[in-house]
Amino acid sequence: MLHNNSNINNNNQLTVPEAEPISEGSSNFQNEIVNGGDDAPVSNGTVTNSSDGRSLPGLDKLPPEITSSHKLELSSGQRRLHKLASDISSSEKLDSSSSQSRLEKSKTERPRRNNVLAEDASQIYDQKMSANQKLKLLNRIATVKNDGTVEFEIPTDAESSAFVAGSGKIQDACNEDPADSAEPPCIQPLQVVMLIVGTRGDVQPFVAIGKRLQEYGHRVRLATHSNFKEFVLTAGLEFYPLGGDPKVLAEYMVKNKGFLPSGPSEIPVQRSQMKDIIYSLLPACKEPDLDTGIPFRAEAIIANPPAYGHTHVAEALKIPIHIFFTMPWTPTSEFPHPLSRVKQPAGYRLSYQIVDSLIWLGIRDMINDVRKKKLKLRPVTYLSGSQGSESDIPHGYIWSPHLVPKPKDWGPKIDVVGFCFLDLASNYEPPEELVNWLKAGPQPIYIGFGSLPVQEPEKMTQIIVEALEMTGQRGIINKGWGGLGNLAEPKDFIYSLDNIPHDWLFLQCAAVVHHGGAGTTAAGLKAACPTTIVPFFGDQPFWGERVHARGVGPSPIPVDQFTLPKLVEAIKFMLDPKVKEQAVELAKAMEKEDGVDGAVKAFLRHFPRENPDSDPPPTSSGLFSVRRCFGCS
Repeated sequence: MLHNNSNINNNNQLTVPEAEPISEGSSNFQNEIVNGGDDAPVSNGTVTNSSDGRSLPGLDKLPPEITSSHKLELSSGQRRLHKLASDISSSEKLDSSSSQSRLEKSKTERPRRNNVLAEDASQIYDQKMSANQKLKLLNRIATVKNDGTVEFEIPTDAESSAFVAGSGKIQDACNEDPADSAEPPCIQPLQVVMLIVGTRGDVQPFVAIGKRLQEYGHRVRLATHSNFKEFVLTAGLEFYPLGGDPKVLAEYMVKNKGFLPSGPSEIPVQRSQMKDIIYSLLPACKEPDLDTGIPFRAEAIIANPPAYGHTHVAEALKIPIHIFFTMPWTPTSEFPHPLSRVKQPAGYRLSYQIVDSLIWLGIRDMINDVRKKKLKLRPVTYLSGSQGSESDIPHGYIWSPHLVPKPKDWGPKIDVVGFCFLDLASNYEPPEELVNWLKAGPQPIYIGFGSLPVQEPEKMTQIIVEALEMTGQRGIINKGWGGLGNLAEPKDFIYSLDNIPHDWLFLQCAAVVHHGGAGTTAAGLKAACPTTIVPFFGDQPFWGERVHARGVGPSPIPVDQFTLPKLVEAIKFMLDPKVKEQAVELAKAMEKEDGVDGAVKAFLRHFPRENPDSDPPPTSSGLFSVRRCFGCS
């Protein structure tokens, strides 16, 4: 979407007027910053190194301080982006200045090197490079495809050290931190707020962590979407509503394969959701309970990265923050960013920088708006801070180290705590009809995609039914939000149901087929179920690949490649006794883990003994770190 002061000229060029960068010593930041419009896109696409691309997302809506003396040119290979921009801006064109920025044409429109030179890609870490130069670099090494994915290429013979910041030295770390087994230090009771954005699978681990923190004597408020209010309150935690509707967000991401809009009609939905989330974070930290009126003021924040703005709120309130997430968000050379599809290991670490930069380009105007108007903080001025310095924010990753061990280049402030399970099975009473159906035959195969919308539920249901018939299996179909399992006539080998606790249901199943959300993946592996993952977007392909690499499931089947032959082949793979043996072995290893306890101990262990300094820690560049913006260390 266009910046407020953007324009498309008569030569089909998208132009952005020049603005003066904000100087470090400026005394009036509000007058010097120019905010983006309410329509600008959030560019959180998926990075891939395949082919057929177009220019970077969000570059048609550039923050003015990173534009200079060229033009953003929309070539014929960028018709969709041009149509999107022109449709939105047709009624509000403004005069453009003579100083403008030029966007290089996409791959489809011009010859391009097959590989980016190592020295080019490594410059993304250069703190001395101006924001405009870095923007041009991003355009040179990456393009955006029509499905919302982003490709970048590196030399096939390049070494990963060529893409590491600074000297290329990797911080030594070991998978077992001696402090992990020790009891956490005793600290006075805290008022802790959890800022969690996502679906039920994202929220549930934090309910478990919050309940355990309460056992340590802390007061816990879980701030998340309003449709999870009853879930949170029933668990005994305090609740505060965040903006955004997870069903709307999920529908948007499935349709657009990420955060990049597929057309003008998608932008208002996306922008509204993100803005609602960002603006709701500060009240969640300091406003009284909306139902009881009981005062609350957070003394510590626990958040997941999609709660964009969390570190800015922590900065304003001068309280510590600890990031927990169900997928990797910290750069490593051992595997690529989950939102990327990078084949060359040398590009793994670089993929985190590119994803980070693209996200930031999309949301910077909203972040600065809330910093200036609500948090009373100076704006974040440059893209270049992202790669400048390592953050001091501790991170905890919610997965089993037996599935994905802690990378050797992650330091002591990063923990892999284990999967965090919320025990729902102990209180669950299954319907008698389901119990009788389970007893009437062999263990079924579970198939469901939870809270993700399915584009063609009737077609997918037909494929599922035929695959079960061809393999002689019984099946449980979870209707979820996708509307699966609506049969024209009942079949005795099919049982359709709504959401019930996975920790109970999966124990009754021979194998599971699902979307690959981290929580659902964990529940299936804990129940020793061979697993087929049908990823829709985001980190789901990552978990599909991890499951396959561990030998407990076939290669993932992307949802747009979900066909009868592939599902039949996947079911046969899962029924192999050797695969079941691997699943049982992994489940036994996971039995020894207590991810909830690991998460709580990590939070208490990293909690500062004294309050943070009143001023944020300086960086070597003097600029606010963009990676801090997303909780990346």
